[in-house]
Amino acid sequence: MTILGDWDVKIRTPVGSLQIVYRFYVDDGVLLGEAAGTSETVPCTDIAVIESADGHRVRWRQAVTKPMKLNLDFDVLVQGDQLDGHSRAGRLPRSRVTGTRRR
Repeated sequence: MTILGDWDVKIRTPVGSLQIVYRFYVDDGVLLGEAAGTSETVPCTDIAVIESADGHRVRWRQAVTKPMKLNLDFDVLVQGDQLDGHSRAGRLPRSRVTGTRRR
């Protein structure tokens, strides 16, 4: 699966950029993920991978409590070792998401 591995991800929010490390892996045949920031590590839920002509579209959700409580939805396109897309928290503006898979 194209999303597997550890990713260095930058999320550009209206209040500044966040550096997050994502880990996607398979356990017992199930695709799982987690996001580790400076103040907390949270699970990624509802992970879906959809093949497209441009690469693999990956969507997931996560709930964070720091710096504030938010439910985030992610939608990224994975091409090789790069990902690009956006996240959104409810009615807030979309935030640009970019990342590189660690080697």
